[in-house]
Amino acid sequence: MATVRVFNHHVHTSFYWLALIDAALFAICFYAGTYLFCTLQLEAGSFHQFATQVPGRAIMYGLVAIVCLSAMGLYEPRMREGRAGILIRALGGFGSASLLMGTVFYLLPDFITWRGSLFYAVLLSFTASLISRTAFTNLADLDQFKSRVLIYGSGFAASTITSSMRRKTDRQGFNIVGFVRVDGEEPRVTGERIINLRQPLAEYAQQTEIDQIVVALDNQREQTPKDELFKCRLQGVKVLNLVNFFEREAGKILVDFASPAWMTLTEDMRSGSATSLTKRAFDILASFILLMGTWPVMLVTAVAIWFEDGFGAPIFFSQERVGLNGKAFRVLKFRSMTVDAEGDGKARWATKNDSRVTRVGSFIRRTRIDELPQIFNVLAGDMAFIGPRPERPEFVQQLAEQIPFYDSRHAVKPGITGWAQLCYPYGASTDDARQKLQFDLYYVKNHSLFLDFMITLSTVEVVLFGKGAR
Repeated sequence: MATVRVFNHHVHTSFYWLALIDAALFAICFYAGTYLFCTLQLEAGSFHQFATQVPGRAIMYGLVAIVCLSAMGLYEPRMREGRAGILIRALGGFGSASLLMGTVFYLLPDFITWRGSLFYAVLLSFTASLISRTAFTNLADLDQFKSRVLIYGSGFAASTITSSMRRKTDRQGFNIVGFVRVDGEEPRVTGERIINLRQPLAEYAQQTEIDQIVVALDNQREQTPKDELFKCRLQGVKVLNLVNFFEREAGKILVDFASPAWMTLTEDMRSGSATSLTKRAFDILASFILLMGTWPVMLVTAVAIWFEDGFGAPIFFSQERVGLNGKAFRVLKFRSMTVDAEGDGKARWATKNDSRVTRVGSFIRRTRIDELPQIFNVLAGDMAFIGPRPERPEFVQQLAEQIPFYDSRHAVKPGITGWAQLCYPYGASTDDARQKLQFDLYYVKNHSLFLDFMITLSTVEVVLFGKGAR
């Protein structure tokens, strides 16, 4: 499999191993850094006096470094940065790790270490990271380390794979051997190998060493070769339908191909009092930390809005949105548009280069500062820290009529940030809403404390590099 499940979230196997290997390397580098510092700047043999204290510090340093590099997007499979971009992100990650370790040493004196030791550890870790990244890139491109996937079908359903997974980064960990042409289907797949089977499917799969078969048929009920697929499974070949394949490899659920039966019977829909209590605790803790860290930014933003529009102009913008189970609430944001942005009372999506956006508003939208007052919505219990973007009732009614399962996104609280906000840019149309819903449904089905933590880390990258703002 190209993915492995970690606390119900599908993580690309290659990046999962890269993170584990890097964590071990960084811990070793901490050992080496401490040894170099003791040898070069302290008395010879002094390292042995502190050898028993190093393991705990090394493990903590390895974990902190991995978290900081993750926040820079260096373990994101869809990252398309070149060498210069990776270098900048690595520098930012290790710089953040140094600051965070300094904070840890201040809060936990038992873990304190010398600054020189940390300097050597960071220098060695940075070098080791670049070497492991280069080796990983070369190895990950080898076909021997990729899963061989056969798509059974070549019609409209199968063409979804070619249209949605065009780039190399979309096919991390697997190669598509080809698309099997099925009687009764008009081939709509372009740029891929079309296979006309002249032998049983199970026999072909065995001869060509297929690891996975994805059933992507326009008419599954009548065209699915159940007996042949069962033989493939007995041979150790993984058999998936199109919806499950996209859930694992793309982190989204195809609403146009997910049947009501699939949505009803699917496993691992997260609910229950323990899950809700854990998530609520995470929401409060994360919101409090964010509030403590950003209140100066919020204060400066308020002054900037006043400076541009006058001291009588409103700082905040309150608007009705749809929350958990369809219940309406009022969301709080910094005002980024003109006071009379919707003077005619008609609801409108924000568009690119929207003339209603002020100069201050353009900046706070791009940096996501306008979203910060939603912290108070989270503390009040109307929102979660992580969840689907809350939409206006007018849009919800319109979209629910046009998009299947749209109301399912209200099974969890809306959030300040979320899986869909990370995976898809700002939406301003029905088609955009359909695309984002597919990621929202993945979150509704698979949300956990681990996924919330990973989304929180990835949001740092979004804010720093201004992805998807409008």
